[in-house]
Amino acid sequence: MGISLPLLDSPRPAPAPKPEVTTGQNVQTRFLARSIPIAPDSIRNSALAVTFGDEKAKADTSTAYSAGAQGGSRIFSFPHKIVTVGKDKLASAAPSRTPGMAMMEKEGAAKSEAAPPSERLHWSISPDGKLIKSADLNVWHEVYPQKDDLLFRVVVAEGHDVWAGGSHLTLIHSWNGGVDWKKMKLGETATGDITDITAYDFDAASAAIILDPAKANADYIRAWRLYSFGRWPIPASAGKQRSYQKAIEAFLAHARFWDPPLEIVRIPFEGKEIIGYLRLPKNATGPAPLVLAVNGLDSRKEDLSESFSAILPFGIGFLAVDGPGTGQNPIKVSENAERMLSRVLDYIATRPEIDKNRVAMHGVSWGAYWATKMAIVERARLKGASAQSPPTDTFFQKDFLMNSLIGNREYLFDQVPALMAIFDNVKTVDEMAEVLPKMSLVKQGLLGKSMAPMLILAGVQDTQVPIDDIYLLLNKGDVPKTAWINPQGGHLGRQVGVWPDPRIFKEVIIPWLVHTLAPVE
Repeated sequence: MGISLPLLDSPRPAPAPKPEVTTGQNVQTRFLARSIPIAPDSIRNSALAVTFGDEKAKADTSTAYSAGAQGGSRIFSFPHKIVTVGKDKLASAAPSRTPGMAMMEKEGAAKSEAAPPSERLHWSISPDGKLIKSADLNVWHEVYPQKDDLLFRVVVAEGHDVWAGGSHLTLIHSWNGGVDWKKMKLGETATGDITDITAYDFDAASAAIILDPAKANADYIRAWRLYSFGRWPIPASAGKQRSYQKAIEAFLAHARFWDPPLEIVRIPFEGKEIIGYLRLPKNATGPAPLVLAVNGLDSRKEDLSESFSAILPFGIGFLAVDGPGTGQNPIKVSENAERMLSRVLDYIATRPEIDKNRVAMHGVSWGAYWATKMAIVERARLKGASAQSPPTDTFFQKDFLMNSLIGNREYLFDQVPALMAIFDNVKTVDEMAEVLPKMSLVKQGLLGKSMAPMLILAGVQDTQVPIDDIYLLLNKGDVPKTAWINPQGGHLGRQVGVWPDPRIFKEVIIPWLVHTLAPVE
């Protein structure tokens, strides 16, 4: 079983306090509890893992619990805990009231008129295998009716939550201190005894890895893409902002399946921070070359991270960041907003795992604008830059805004509102027409200056960035450039059914970056 999309909206109760250790008569108590640190943006989930004798048995499911298999254990998913099966025979816990406990107490009250106990409860297994509890460690009561051939072997408790297991794969759970019990099934063909129970808090991504990695990962990818489209092209409303946050949560849950892992980097910048996603190649023997990747108007660093994972097998890492005015970038677009990207290069130079002399840049659309500008202003620190459909001059003129961008049919919807949103205090088309020309690389006096080597990709049929801007860029500068121009291509050079994004990335962009970042012989 994987993690389904609705779980992304599940509550996030605070972890319950760990129970105290107690010693009973002739029985030593040790509650096996541990808490896995959970990031503020993580998604909470629960499950139960039980260890038993027959590791080949297939788990059953019921309406209350769902089960999956891994080796000689079983995982049960239920509202707020993960429990694995211990060798200790006695568990003691002071009832704690988390949101999860309150919910389970409410459900239990509907089933039984008896109120859950409010005092400290102690749980144990009698010498003849009965499940017993006590409020004072002196008087013990049997709490679960059982057949003569059923022998309990282990019990753990946290607050009103109690789990007990024993012979014949008996596994029971009470959510209200033993007032009501639910029996779980491990499969008709399973054999053996429950031998181990350990209770601990867990987060959903980690639980998903235990349950069914492939299915869970696919579910997170689907959730990420759906939520991303929910905020597309920009999170311009409260609902779209919530969708964007959910998209980030789902992506990070998906990224937890990656090996090598994704590192979230936070770079101090002008009193705020730049958030980036860093992945370095596995088993590198020395500092690795790196690609700094910047998104376009409506894509995000999450999209780039997914794509650039394909460059890791070539021994090249990547650091993906949101461009100015987009995603989690701390600043809006302005004539000198590339300073934020220069700060990222400063950070890259501090990482000993990265070869600061072999850093390239890649940008998509608006990100290609920044890649082109950085190839000029940071040419000393960049080995090269690849740019897909970089706007350079004509794009920023009022005529192109009025005649090509407004009502553009190649863009799905809201292109001009999305453009307005990446600038500060731009609310109307007239204000946009006033601010855009300032971004022209011609007006800024940059085109024609020395620059780093570039790969420039474009489509002649592009209606979002005019092909004239591409030809202008190719004619300027002091070093040869590599051009990939698709006569039948639209924005980014893509052509439906012939040159989709993945093919361009795999066959054109990655080979050029690998060649550009190759060590000097």
